[in-house]
Amino acid sequence: MSTTPGPLTRLSCAVRENRLSATQLVTASIERLEAASQLNVTAEKSYDDALGEARGIDQGGHTGGALLGIPTLIKDLEDWCGHPTRKGSLALRDAPNATSNGVVPGRLLDAGAVVVGKSTLPEFAIEGFTANELTGITGNPWNPKYSPGGSSGGSAAAVAAGLVGVGTATDGGGSIRIPASLCGLVGLKPTNGMIGRWPAPDWIDYSTDGPFATASDDLRLLYDVMVGPVAGDPSSPPRSFTREMVRHQGRPVTLFAAERTSPLGPLPARLSAVFHDAVNAFADLFGERVDWREPEGFFREGDPDLDWFTVTTAEHVASLGRPWVIEHMHEFHVSTQEFLATGLDVSAQQYLEARRRRYDFVRTMDELLGENGLLLTPTVASEGWLADGRLTSDAVVHGLPPEVYSTAMQNVTGNPALTVPMGNLSTGLPFGLQITAPHYHDYRLLDIAGLVEAAFPWARTAPGYEGLDNVLSSF
Repeated sequence: MSTTPGPLTRLSCAVRENRLSATQLVTASIERLEAASQLNVTAEKSYDDALGEARGIDQGGHTGGALLGIPTLIKDLEDWCGHPTRKGSLALRDAPNATSNGVVPGRLLDAGAVVVGKSTLPEFAIEGFTANELTGITGNPWNPKYSPGGSSGGSAAAVAAGLVGVGTATDGGGSIRIPASLCGLVGLKPTNGMIGRWPAPDWIDYSTDGPFATASDDLRLLYDVMVGPVAGDPSSPPRSFTREMVRHQGRPVTLFAAERTSPLGPLPARLSAVFHDAVNAFADLFGERVDWREPEGFFREGDPDLDWFTVTTAEHVASLGRPWVIEHMHEFHVSTQEFLATGLDVSAQQYLEARRRRYDFVRTMDELLGENGLLLTPTVASEGWLADGRLTSDAVVHGLPPEVYSTAMQNVTGNPALTVPMGNLSTGLPFGLQITAPHYHDYRLLDIAGLVEAAFPWARTAPGYEGLDNVLSSF
C-alpha cells in the first residue's frame, strides 16, 4: 500500500515531460486488456485508432491536458463520436454511430485522454451487476466469481486491475459508488447538476456522471476535468460557482451514522461488523462522536428507495418509448424485463406522488446535515453477489433485491456522496464506507478522501494486478 501520487498524476506528467511516450503507455494498456480478457471489461475495442491517437500526441498533435496520453474506456451508455452506443442491449446491436461526444467523454478527450474502447455495463445501466445478453458477464478482479457491481462495472474492473487509467461512470442509483466499493476504488457521486448533463438522462433528475479512481488525488483531478455546466441542464450552476464551492479542509462538525436509511432489514452480521469498525476509525480520525440513527423513521414521509423504483422504471419506459419497449421485450435480459415491466404499470398518479415526496426527502436530509454534517452508511448493504447477479449459486438470475442497495437515496435527494475503501469482506471483496454531505460540498468530500487515504492507505489495485503507473519502470 502507498500514499504516493496516483497513476493518472504520475503518468500524464511523464508523457508531458517526454519521459514516457503516449504510444508506450497505450500499448501497455492494450496488452493488459488482452491479457485480462477473462474479466470481460470491453464492449468495443478500438486499439488501432487509439494507437494512432497516441502517435499523434507523440508527434506534438496534442501538447497539453491533465490526462495527456491516459488510456481510457468509455462506458457504453455514453456517446463517443464515430462509435455506436449499444447500452449493453441486443435490441441496440445495430445502433448507428454517434455523431458527437457525450459531455464527459468530450471533456476527457479535450484533456488529452486516449480512448481504447468502450466498457461493459448491465443492459441500459439498470442493474447492480454487469451482465447482459450482448457482451456477457464481467468479473471482479478481486474475486472473478463475484460481480464488480454495476452499472459502471466494466469501467471499475478495468481501473482496479490497472488495465486503463480512466473508465467513465454514471450514477443514477449508485452506479459509480457500488462498483467503486466492490472493486476497492474511491468514487464520488457529485451533487446533481455539478457535471452538466446533455441530453436529458433516462432518469431525469437522478442521474449524473462522475469519477472513480485508485487514489484520492486522481479522483480530484478527474472531477476537475469533468465539472462544469452545459447548455440545456436546468440544474447546472454557472462555472463561477464551482470555483467558490464550500471547503472546510475536510473537517466535519457533526457525524451521523446509520446501517440503513430505509427499513429493509438488518445488515448481514459480518458486513455490520466491518461497517461499525470503519465508522469508529473514521470518527477517531476526525475526533468526533457519532450520532447513530435507526432506519425506521429516518424518513417520515415515505421511502426514497422504493420511490426510486417507481420513478426510474416509469422514466425509463418513457425514454425508450412504450411501443419500442413492448416490441423488444423478448430481447431483453431478464432483469431488464422485470424493471421495465414495473415501469409499464406505473400510473401517472403514482409517479407524481413519488416526485412530490422527493421534496420531503430533500428537506429531511437538509435538516439533518445542516451546513457541516456528514452521514456514514455502508456503500453496499451486502458482501457482494455472483458475477451473473445471483445472490447464491442455487438461485435463479433476476434483478437484485432492494435490500442489497444503500445508494439510491442520494440520487433522489441530490446530495453528493463519496465511497472510500475501509476494510475487506469475507468474500475477498473490499468494503466501501459511504459518506454523504450537504449539497455542493463536493470538494469537501474530496478533501476527506485525501485525509482518509493518508490515514488508512488502501491497495491501489486488486491482488495479482499491477498499477498502470508501473509502466514507468519498464522504460
